Amino acid sequence: MSDFQGTNVSPQSLSSRDDAAKTNALIAYGLMAVGFFTGIFWVIGAIWAMAKQGDAQGTIFEDHYSNIIKTFWWGLVLTILGLFLAFIFVGYFILFAVWIWSIYKVIKGLANITSNKAYNS
Repeated sequence: MSDFQGTNVSPQSLSSRDDAAKTNALIAYGLMAVGFFTGIFWVIGAIWAMAKQGDAQGTIFEDHYSNIIKTFWWGLVLTILGLFLAFIFVGYFILFAVWIWSIYKVIKGLANITSNKAYNS
């Protein structure tokens, strides 16, 4: 048999404001994840985060909104740059790198928020 006994970790209790901020950030992350393949949901997820960012002020999930918005804007700018540079082939590397970077940022955000942690924890 095993000497290992699992410990039950109770989830961190969240206020109703924290819970709403978490739910809205999860919606934005979910939309952005779908947006990796459709594009338009990427934009909708960012707009959702921008609209709900004020509601998350002062919660433990506040920096998730900053992450979502920064990922959107940097991704947009670098994608446009990559599209312009695709004519000299280097743009394809930029587009691929932006796609991988964006996936990393969204997955890291989802992993932290589902564990009730701030993005930069």
